[in-house]
Amino acid sequence: MLRSKALFTADEEHAKKSDDHMPPTLAASKTPWTSWFSAPRVRRRRLLYGLLALLLVYLFVRNMPTDLIPVSQRGDIRLPPLRTPRNVLPGSLTASSTDQPPRPHKPSEADNHYFSGPIKYYRLAATLQSLAKHMGHREVNKNVLFAVSSLRSASEVIPMACEMARWERNRVHFSFHGRDDLSVEDIKDVNGVGSDCEVHWHDARPDFSPWSSDFRMETSVTASLAHIHQFMHPQVIITHDSNQEDTFFTRAVRAKATELRKSVIELPPNAAENLMWITRLDSGSLSAWHKAYVDILIHAPSESSGSLIRLLRSIEAADYFGARRPHLTIELPTDIDPPTRSFLEKIVWPPIDPLGSPHASQVTLRHRIPRKSLTTEEASSTFLESFFPARPRDSHVLVLSPQVELSPLYYHYMMYNLLEYKYSSYISSSLETEKLMGISLEFPSSYLNGSQPFIPPILYDPLSEDEQDEDKDVPTPFLWQAPNSNAALYFGDKWIEIHSFLTARIAASKTQIPIHQRPPPRQKEVSQSYPAWMEYISELIRARGYSLLYPNFPSLSDSIVTVHNELYHPPPEFTHTSETTSSETSALALDLSDHLTADPSAFSHTTYPEPPLLTAPLLSMLPSPGDLPELSSIPLLDFYGTIINPASSLDTATKYADSFRRDIGHCRSVNSAHGAVQRMKTDDLFCKAYEEMDLKAEPRPVAVVEPVLGDESEIRQGEFNAHLARQGLRTTKVDTKTVVDTKTAA
Repeated sequence: MLRSKALFTADEEHAKKSDDHMPPTLAASKTPWTSWFSAPRVRRRRLLYGLLALLLVYLFVRNMPTDLIPVSQRGDIRLPPLRTPRNVLPGSLTASSTDQPPRPHKPSEADNHYFSGPIKYYRLAATLQSLAKHMGHREVNKNVLFAVSSLRSASEVIPMACEMARWERNRVHFSFHGRDDLSVEDIKDVNGVGSDCEVHWHDARPDFSPWSSDFRMETSVTASLAHIHQFMHPQVIITHDSNQEDTFFTRAVRAKATELRKSVIELPPNAAENLMWITRLDSGSLSAWHKAYVDILIHAPSESSGSLIRLLRSIEAADYFGARRPHLTIELPTDIDPPTRSFLEKIVWPPIDPLGSPHASQVTLRHRIPRKSLTTEEASSTFLESFFPARPRDSHVLVLSPQVELSPLYYHYMMYNLLEYKYSSYISSSLETEKLMGISLEFPSSYLNGSQPFIPPILYDPLSEDEQDEDKDVPTPFLWQAPNSNAALYFGDKWIEIHSFLTARIAASKTQIPIHQRPPPRQKEVSQSYPAWMEYISELIRARGYSLLYPNFPSLSDSIVTVHNELYHPPPEFTHTSETTSSETSALALDLSDHLTADPSAFSHTTYPEPPLLTAPLLSMLPSPGDLPELSSIPLLDFYGTIINPASSLDTATKYADSFRRDIGHCRSVNSAHGAVQRMKTDDLFCKAYEEMDLKAEPRPVAVVEPVLGDESEIRQGEFNAHLARQGLRTTKVDTKTVVDTKTAA
C-alpha cells in the first residue's frame, strides 16, 4: 500500500474513532448556527458572494430604463478599433449604412442630418503632410485650390482643374468638403480622371459626414480650410456657382476667405465652355481676380442718342461670368435728346440680383455747362477729368466711343489680357510690362493720320510642314505706339501720368516765349476725326516709349468691338473750324454759274467694313490655342506703323523726348530737365520758364501795344497795367508807344 493512502486511511479511521468516543451530550447539542460557525471559511465566503449578486440583480431590474427604442432601430455604438487601418475612415466613408451615430431623442431632430458631435478628419492629414516639398509654408507660391462640396459641382470643376495642371503654371489642388460618402478614387473614376491629370487631391470631409448637421458641416469646412491654409497657403480658392453648391459650403468659404484675405472665384454653370481661359493664368493673375477695378468712360456727343443706346444695351447684354460689374460714367452733351433721357431714366446698372442681395447703382451721369466752343486743351481736360484712379495699380478705365458696339465676350477678352499682362507673377516686374500703357479692344482700321488703311504685322509659322501653305503666316496680336479712342483700357498708373503730362503741357503752352526763341511749330500728326486728347497722349507715348496691345484674330469675321460709321460725329472741339469757314464763305459774293464744292479731307474719316461681333468661346478664336504670348515676343510697331525692336524703341523714345523738352518743355539743353524719370510723373519733360533761359544774353523782346485814345484812356491803361501785373509783367514807354516788358515786375 502506498504511503499516502495509508496515511489517509489511518486519519479517516482516527476520525471515526474520535466521533465514537465523543460524549453524547455534545453531539446532541449541535444546532444549524453552530454548524454555520463551524463550517469552513470558504463556504461562508461563497455564500456572501451569492447574496451580493442577488442584490445587484435586484437593483438592476428595479432601475431598468423603460424608454429605449426597439433594438432593430438602434445604431451600432461599438467603439472603433484602437488603431485605425490606413485609408479606412471609421463611421463614415467606408462604413456601412448601419455605422452611424445614435439619433437624438427629440423627434424634431430625428432627420437625416442630425449629428453635431466633435469633428475629426481621418484622411486630410496624410495629403497635407506631403505638401512640404511644394513650398506650401510660403505666403507667396504657385498653389491654387479648387474646392467643392457636391458631386455635381465636382463633375464640372474637375475638367478645369486637370486642364490648369496640364499647363504647368500652377500647383493645382482639389479638396472635397461635402456629405457624400463616395471615396476620392471613386469620384475620380466616375469623372474619367486618369494618371495624366496631375492634381493633388485632398479629402477634407469629416467623420460621420452623411449624418452631420448643417452647423457641423459649416464648421467642418471652416476648420478644414484653416488646416489647408496652414500647410498650403493657396493664392486663390476656386469654387462652383453658389446656386449649385451647398449653402453651408458657400457661406463658410466666403467667410474664411475674407478672414484669410484670399480671392474666391465662383465659376458660373457654363464655365467649362466659356471660362476655360482662366486655366491659362498663373497664381499671381488669379489672386488679383477681385483686386482689379474697371470704370467705363463714355463721352457722348450731341445728336448721338441712337449710338449711345446701342452701346449701353451691348454693355448690359455682355457676359460678366459672375465678376464685379464695371462702374459706368457717361459724359452727356449740352442738349440731351428725348430718347437718351428716357433710356437713362430706366437704366439699372448693375442688374438687380433676383436672390435679393443689396443693390447699389454704379452709374454716374455728368452734364457740362454749355459753352460756345472749346479749345483743344479745354476739351482734353474736360474728358480726362472724368476719371481719376483711387488705386493706381488696380483702378483702370475703359474708354468707349458711342460709335462702338461690344461683343458679349468683350469682358472675357479684356480681363484675360489684363490679368495676364498686369498681374502675372512671371512678367509683372518686367520692362515690357512697364512700357505697356493699356489694352485696345479694337483692331485699328487706319493709321492715326487717316492716310491709308492699317496693315497689321504677320508672324511666320515655322511649324507648318507645307512650304506653300498659306497658313504659314498667322495673325498675331501686336504692340503699337499709338493710342485708341474707340475702345481701349488704360491702366490706372498710366492714366495718372497722362494727367500729369497734360497739366504741364497746358501750362507750357501758355508760357510767354520770346519770338526769337520760339521753336518752329510742330506738325499735327493725328487726324481731326479723333478727339483732341489723342494728340497729347501720342506725345507722351512717343516720349516714354509706351505702347498699347492690339488684338488680331485669325478670322477676319470676328471682333471684340464693331465701330459703326453711319452715325459718326466729328469731335466738338474741331467743328468750329468748319463753321468758321462756312461763315467766311457766305460773306463772299457767289457766282450762281459755279458749282459748290467741298473738301472731303477736312475730316479724313473713311468708312471701313464692320466685322461681326465675337460670340464663340474665346479660346477657340485666339491664336496659339488661347495661350497669350509673352510681351517680349509680340511685334512692336512705332507711331507710323513700322516694326521695330525694343532696343531701337528706347533710342527713338530718348531722341523724341529730347526734342520735346526743347520744343515744348522750354528746356535749353537735354540735362536741364527736372531730375530723372519718376513713376507717374512727367516733370522731367518740362522746365520752368525763366529758369533755364538766359534772357540777358539776348535782346529784350517787347510786345508793341498801340496807345489807347479817348476820354477813358487813363482808366483803360490802368486796368491794362493791373492785368499785366497779375501776370508778373509791366509796361514801359518807348517813344509814343506802350510796350510790355517780359521781365517780372519789381
